[in-house]
Amino acid sequence: MPSADRFHHVTLTVTNLESSVRWYEDALGLTRVADRRGDGWTRALLRSPTGLVIGLTQHHATGSSDRFDPIRVGLDHLSISCETRAEVEQWASHLDSIGVAHAPIDDAPAGHVLVCTDPDGIPVEFFAST
Repeated sequence: MPSADRFHHVTLTVTNLESSVRWYEDALGLTRVADRRGDGWTRALLRSPTGLVIGLTQHHATGSSDRFDPIRVGLDHLSISCETRAEVEQWASHLDSIGVAHAPIDDAPAGHVLVCTDPDGIPVEFFAST
């Protein structure tokens, strides 16, 4: 059986493409590398220096007041892998420096977790296993 041990990219639906692009550039250090358009949608592709790709899509039919709901079928959250708790702490400091609100670091049994949300309320966590 082929291995399914890594993702190439994830694409999220957003309500305001440009606002979300700025957030992901500032918060995660991603770089906009491409734009695409289709029937009823516009997408920006952003890439990290390590190759992670996040697509942000604004569907014309999505209302500007719509918000992410993690209890609906589909995505629950994004998780960015960190090597150590110190790296999670670095993310907390970075988010503080750019004014992104976040929860305190949770030292859970499985690892160290820091959570913030993007402009549409999609949770983004930074996670280091224990």
